[in-house]
Amino acid sequence: MNPKTWQVLFVCTGNSARSILAEGLMNHLGGGRFVAHSAGSSPRGTVHPQALATLRALGIADTGYRSKSWGEFASADAPRLDFVFTVCDSAAGEACPVWPGQPMTAHWGMPDPAQFQGSEEETARVFMDAAVTLKRRIELMMALPLESLQRLAIQQDIDAIGKA
Repeated sequence: MNPKTWQVLFVCTGNSARSILAEGLMNHLGGGRFVAHSAGSSPRGTVHPQALATLRALGIADTGYRSKSWGEFASADAPRLDFVFTVCDSAAGEACPVWPGQPMTAHWGMPDPAQFQGSEEETARVFMDAAVTLKRRIELMMALPLESLQRLAIQQDIDAIGKA
């Protein structure tokens, strides 16, 4: 029997930094067991260049990312999502679309590195800090025995990861 491939959506308001980092990290670390996507409630339309530079610095491909609306994942022909994670506080408070398949959701909020203003070196450090935080959360989530846990236990665990 083939293991399940889990579909994950990372949501933020602008879909230009945190959600892009999370998408890249999960796809890289997931080894095909997880397929990650990202979207925004009010997408900026462009991916922040430092998000792509951070992915490159981590040895992750920096192509194929785009800033897009979460509406793409609420349509009937969208991937059937298993998990939806909000990674910014403003998206967590917004009325989300009804996701097909009723995925489990959790809030993994963190500061927006795209809002940081400083030198190039400081900006790179802030983006890397965000990526490291997301990487830890993703690794914790991927370490859960998802196939054997009940839905309620998984929900409690993914909520706890965002609060750590």
